[in-house]
Amino acid sequence: MYRFISRFLIFLALLFLLYFLMNSKLFKLIFEEFTVRFIESKAPAIESVGLQKCLAYSTDGSKFAIGGEDGHLRIFHWPSMKVLLDEPNAHKSFRDMDISLDSEFLVSSSTDGTARIWKINEGDEKIECCRFSRDGMKPFLFCTVAKGSKAVTVVWNISDWSRIGYKRLLAKPVSTLSVSLDGKFLALGSHDGDFCVVDVKEMEISHWSKKVHLGSPICRIEFCPTERVVISTSPQWGAELTRLNVPADWKEWQIWLILLALFLASAILFYVFYQNSGSFWSGTPRRDVIDLPSHAEF
Repeated sequence: MYRFISRFLIFLALLFLLYFLMNSKLFKLIFEEFTVRFIESKAPAIESVGLQKCLAYSTDGSKFAIGGEDGHLRIFHWPSMKVLLDEPNAHKSFRDMDISLDSEFLVSSSTDGTARIWKINEGDEKIECCRFSRDGMKPFLFCTVAKGSKAVTVVWNISDWSRIGYKRLLAKPVSTLSVSLDGKFLALGSHDGDFCVVDVKEMEISHWSKKVHLGSPICRIEFCPTERVVISTSPQWGAELTRLNVPADWKEWQIWLILLALFLASAILFYVFYQNSGSFWSGTPRRDVIDLPSHAEF
């Protein structure tokens, strides 16, 4: 009789559990000595997310990502379920994804044929502005990364996605980023109207312009194609032209002029050397050559 009653109670508990689950609520089922209790539990972030088309775990098992049919990307820390990235408009609709071996990047592809690479951050670090290199030598990617009130410029080698290094240049949050057409200089604008120009080869500041757009964020900054001049814009002050205090580039005619001067100097030196030195073929007798008589005497 006791066994029948216990089974009947378990059956009722399962019915109640099924009823509550059908009402889209999550409960904890707690068995005590002679009672069964239901305690409502907070649903994790992965509940009620709709149809998911792909899922990927990191190699160390500390992160996993899901991509939905609606293009929503979610990356979690496992098993705490802390949300590391939540991007509703990542793609039109997901097709595939994978996490890198070091668990720092996620690549995702869409049904429309596009793909994106995501930086997985466990803190409040976020990438703001980015530009590709333009010197044609090495494929670099410049990114401004903000972490709290600090901002640094990071350089990535996009051939293998290795992080080359980072440096704090503007020392404040960056509002815009630009690269000169020859790839030699990098311009960073701030939210308070300042900007600086950086020599890419040395990653050192070559030019500072403060209070160009006083109290207004710089929305856009671009280099002039032919001169070392930049144009910057802001909502309050409009467009401003600034001539950069950087070393002037060599012009093509200057290089040809130097080559011509070196050629003329070499020709003159050769002529002077030829005139001042004795030669067997020039007819000028050398001092160390002894004149012989015209007829030999026996």
